[in-house]
Amino acid sequence: MFEQLTERFESLFKKLKGLGKLTESNVQDALKEVRRTLLEADVNYKVVKEFTENVKRKALGEKVLSSITPGQQFIKIVHDELTSLLGTESQEVNFSLTSPTTWMLVGLQGAGKTTACVKLALYFRKKGKKPLLVAADVKRPAAVEQLMILGKNLDIPVFSDSKKVWKNPEKICDQAKKKAKDEDFDLIIIDTAGRLHIDQELMDELKRIRKKVEPQEILLVADAMTGQDAVNIASTFEKEIGLDGIFLTKMDGDARGGAALSIKAVCGKPIKFIGVGEKTDALELFYPERMASRILGMGDVVSLVEKAQETISLEEAKELEKKLRKQSYTLEDFFHQLQQIKKMGPLESILDMIPNLGTKSLKGLSFDEKTLTKVEAIINSMTRKEKEKPEIIDGSRRRRIASGSGTSVQDVNRLLKQFVMMQRMIKRMNRVDPKALGKGLFPF
Repeated sequence: MFEQLTERFESLFKKLKGLGKLTESNVQDALKEVRRTLLEADVNYKVVKEFTENVKRKALGEKVLSSITPGQQFIKIVHDELTSLLGTESQEVNFSLTSPTTWMLVGLQGAGKTTACVKLALYFRKKGKKPLLVAADVKRPAAVEQLMILGKNLDIPVFSDSKKVWKNPEKICDQAKKKAKDEDFDLIIIDTAGRLHIDQELMDELKRIRKKVEPQEILLVADAMTGQDAVNIASTFEKEIGLDGIFLTKMDGDARGGAALSIKAVCGKPIKFIGVGEKTDALELFYPERMASRILGMGDVVSLVEKAQETISLEEAKELEKKLRKQSYTLEDFFHQLQQIKKMGPLESILDMIPNLGTKSLKGLSFDEKTLTKVEAIINSMTRKEKEKPEIIDGSRRRRIASGSGTSVQDVNRLLKQFVMMQRMIKRMNRVDPKALGKGLFPF
């Protein structure tokens, strides 16, 4: 997430930390680098101008210039301004005082609107809600079928006009609301139609649906990888139908950051959710301060702990913590933890939350289903002693293990290297927050 942006900030901050004091000259130099970094990340130029002016004003204040840690003070100012740019505080979604609550998801084709509907339904079902998905996209071929399949796979009911009874989206939504009241659903999530480009026909249709169902929340689903286009789309939807928030998708891709960093400032609406993967549980609430920390390479321990608590039992964590204290962490434990991490989402996004790890340290640590299968085969081909003391695995042992697991010596070498990297990561996490680790909150 924002890898290039993070690398640039990390490089800049490394230089600042080495300065004995801040002067107007080196503040100007730092701000030029910040400005260039943000513009290359496709952040709106007006937003960049205001951002750098605010940082400059605060960085040249007497308290910062006379501080014994001026570099760190400058970093804190950038962090605070970045947090403000992203929205300062996390914004809650709106719920109705009486059931059912109705949400509309709007956006262009290809942004991931249908999947976003399912992600929200799954997320809030885990929170105790009873969701009903509504297939109101009668324009796109197979849109209804896609939602029906996703809903069936997760056992989430979907209301649709499969028999062509009502034939228009506002009538479908109205009938869905009646069904929700009759069958005690407390959350309705409407998947509306999209277009390749914004047109008046689409806006008129969305206005009719809004008038008919009076939703408590209208969320724009926008593709983070489209940069400033996402910001322009958000501004148009806000002007035409009104928005309550943004759901940014594809944040796990090679998004440069422009959409996330500009959208609140330009259209005035908060980002409420982000999609961080293709799986239906790859959804996160958006926290501006946490995101600012991740962008600046400072990690996000709070989100990491929350993810760990959701997927890993306290007993398992305590048992692992004992092994870590005794320095008895083995390759079998390593494989078990990889499976646990897999439940938490893409490994890259988990490592991204660890402070001071550095973006360069993350390269090469990527595990998919096929990789995990290889890892399991390799570990199962080792002797007990090799699992406990991998440092004894020499060239001949590596060839034997590769032959027994149906893999290559290069695969074995890669696994052993990744195991060493994981050990180093654990040591860094111990330095970050040993109290949290002692409570069994981390999944490593």
